[in-house]
Amino acid sequence: MQPQNPFQGQANGWQQQPNMQQQAGGQPIMQQPPNVLTTKDHHYLNDMISWNLDALKKAHFFAEQCQDPEIRQTLQAVGQLHQRHYGILLNHLQHHQQQNPQQAAQQSQQNLNM
Repeated sequence: MQPQNPFQGQANGWQQQPNMQQQAGGQPIMQQPPNVLTTKDHHYLNDMISWNLDALKKAHFFAEQCQDPEIRQTLQAVGQLHQRHYGILLNHLQHHQQQNPQQAAQQSQQNLNM
């Protein structure tokens, strides 16, 4: 059960967001993150994509070098895990860029200026 909003009906201009709930201390808890990707988020997602691609390549390389079939299978599973993560992150980044092409263009320009 949600606690009652103590400001409900008051003329102080405070309104609870639809995807927010109150915790015991009165602080709002966001149930779903906003559909915003900051420049810092964009850079971090790019880093995560690079890390997963690097891990995928290393797992594939070592699986090819491995003689033990059980270890080879484990390394292949690790590579597949990083490939899935790579795809998820890339899809998230591309989805955001399609929804916010102006912001994506600004971030690309900022990346070129760095």
